[in-house]
Amino acid sequence: MYSLHVKKVLLLLLFVLFIVGGSVYAATSIDHDSTDSLQVQLLGVNDLHGHLDTYDQFKGKKVGGADYLAAYLNKYRQENEHTLIIHAGDMIGGSPPISSLLQDEPTMEYLDLLQFDVGTIGNHELDEGIDEMKRLLSGGSHPITGYFPGSETPYISANIIDKKTNRHVFPPYLIKEIDGIKIGFIGVVTTKTNLYVLPENLDSIKITDEVKAINKAADDLKKQGVKSIVVLGHISSKSNSDGTNPDEDLAKMAPDIDDEVDILFGAHNHQYTNTVVDNKLIVQAYSYGKAFSHINIGIDKNSKDIIHKKANIILTDHERIKPDPDAIELIHKYKEKTDTYVNQVVGTLPDAVSKRKNKDGFSPLGYMIADSYKASMNTDFAFVHQGGLRESLNKGTVKMEDLLTVLPFGHKLVSTSITGEQIKKVLEQQWRLNEKENILQVSGLSYTYVKQAPIGNKIKSLKETNGDIIDPDKTYTVAITDYLSFGGDGFTSFEEGKAIGEGPLDVEAFAELIKGQRTAK
Repeated sequence: MYSLHVKKVLLLLLFVLFIVGGSVYAATSIDHDSTDSLQVQLLGVNDLHGHLDTYDQFKGKKVGGADYLAAYLNKYRQENEHTLIIHAGDMIGGSPPISSLLQDEPTMEYLDLLQFDVGTIGNHELDEGIDEMKRLLSGGSHPITGYFPGSETPYISANIIDKKTNRHVFPPYLIKEIDGIKIGFIGVVTTKTNLYVLPENLDSIKITDEVKAINKAADDLKKQGVKSIVVLGHISSKSNSDGTNPDEDLAKMAPDIDDEVDILFGAHNHQYTNTVVDNKLIVQAYSYGKAFSHINIGIDKNSKDIIHKKANIILTDHERIKPDPDAIELIHKYKEKTDTYVNQVVGTLPDAVSKRKNKDGFSPLGYMIADSYKASMNTDFAFVHQGGLRESLNKGTVKMEDLLTVLPFGHKLVSTSITGEQIKKVLEQQWRLNEKENILQVSGLSYTYVKQAPIGNKIKSLKETNGDIIDPDKTYTVAITDYLSFGGDGFTSFEEGKAIGEGPLDVEAFAELIKGQRTAK
């Protein structure tokens, strides 16, 4: 089994807002009268994914970047002494080169720079296994980066359990005390993590039901006199900008969550959320540092309950603030270590190549990457999971930095033999009960599907690109990543294939296609 540790070593060898000051969406609030309350400010970030040095154009504004996010968070903190900065997971993993090439240590240092008070584990914190995440937190050596002292940011998770000891791998909750009043934070990660992380990196742990874990932790907190409780949930959520139409897993879980829980921070699906479900305030601030959640709460000093909560999602608009100098210094320090490698020119593109999917679920970038896999491994077909493609490519000069931003996970290509019937089974797994469709990007074959058909019977007219019908009983060769070969993203039918060989990292194969040294067949 090819480990992510080895993949990273190979990559190393290639490497040798404030309301006055930001864009504010409609606020959501719940109020109860009180003349004696403690005012606390919560500043929340989710799904940063190591985007330290990347900026975005979003809703007509230039946003993002660790330096601007830091400036906003620091300004808000200075305006209220009772401020807690938190995150809801996926701060690392799937990161641009400045962080991914250095085992995401730069991002962990960034969290310490901003003095995050507490965070939770997301699915991408487990991309390289629980031991690597423990190293990032507690310190230790790595073959690529050497010794890392660890992080001072407390991490919590109530539903990640060690299989051997049956105990929590991380503390399930954390209590912060302000002016004698306790605020409890509970962390959980979506159980769908089992679909997104290589099985070898989940061997030693189990991820239990989110609601049961939250309620058990809430019960423990209540026994300690904690009545103000916040959940950091790496669980999907979304709502309209005015708070209407709450949806996704966290919103659906809210009515079953202990009523002593007041606030739910969502994450994972990179959406906007600012809504109320079952008297619980739910927030999520997009992703990549484009925005942050700003919540003001009032806690009754007598009852210790949260009696007021109001949220805004604030864009990190560059026009409204100057970047933080300490964050700039940190970014420059790590860019010096990575620039030589990432600035290598791979080739040029006459036109931009978008990862945006069409109405059928296919993207130009997905097709192109699938072609590179097929050419590199010399197989009949190739498949790419769209979730592994993180950015589009612009036209013009293409550098390694661009490709590593598109394909940041360091997956290795493998070839397998698989029957036509098994290929159809794989494609049918693009639809699963109560899940959104998850369309694979393909090379070497074509097919049609009927969305209205029952799950398991949607694929029609499965053909090779030359027009030949794919024979259910015939064996074909397929190029995929090791992630898919182990059933990643729920494509368990790939596990039925017979391993043939191993190839380069996905990003290397893609670079070869762009260089023109390999062309799709």
